[in-house]
Amino acid sequence: MVFNGSLGSWQSWGHSLTLMGFFIVLNIIHMKLQGRRCLMVYYLATVMSFGALLWFWMKLKFDFSWLTMWQEWVYLIIFEILLYIYVSMLSHDSEIKLQLAKYATHDALTKTNNFAAYTEDMEDLFNQSTQNGQPLSMMMFDIDHFKHFNDTYGHSVGDLVLRRVTDTVQTVLAANDANIKLYRTGGEEFNILFPNYDVATTKVIVDEIFAAINHLEIPTKDGMVALSISVGVSAITTDDKAPMDFYNRVDRNLYHSKRHGRMQITVG
Repeated sequence: MVFNGSLGSWQSWGHSLTLMGFFIVLNIIHMKLQGRRCLMVYYLATVMSFGALLWFWMKLKFDFSWLTMWQEWVYLIIFEILLYIYVSMLSHDSEIKLQLAKYATHDALTKTNNFAAYTEDMEDLFNQSTQNGQPLSMMMFDIDHFKHFNDTYGHSVGDLVLRRVTDTVQTVLAANDANIKLYRTGGEEFNILFPNYDVATTKVIVDEIFAAINHLEIPTKDGMVALSISVGVSAITTDDKAPMDFYNRVDRNLYHSKRHGRMQITVG
């Protein structure tokens, strides 16, 4: 309006206010009705109503015929329908890509990070640690006698055990530090990466996880069965030349716990 010198035109002000209302209503529809099946109906009804009003202001300002106005309104509706279909296709494609990316880095059963995510994050954190001296610790644990659950009670109970364990760990981590991540790296084996933590500062969280899981009970056909885990913990050292060196040391600590009675934590 400033550029075309129409600040004094009441038709231009009507057109501008209508346009503002149009975008406000579209935003409300996007926020309140996103995902509903009838979204296109609300969208088209809004476009048709405001489109007619916008072209009505144009008719008053430029004094063209009613036929021209309705023709332009129809063209607008056709264009908006095509635009809606195109944007919907792009959005659907983006959603598929996001889902594929999530499936590539998340375990389908437990919904937690998988081995691929662990490998990628471990590489980044290891490089940061070796280059900047950033502390990095890891907790590795597996569920004691997990094969017994599958063999005795069936895989449905085994799946329940995995879900209950991951839910419990995620609850503990969320209450402490969102930067600490859990990964399911094997059948019943899990890793937790502690960026900016040394072994001493992980102790409180490791002990909380250990106690929480060891108090879990799973319903089976024979009644409630208690769970326990064996744990290995270590921090990165200057002797670690690759992420696998770090991983292997934590793994050795885990198997020390398993060989010496299970249901214990080995730190080293």
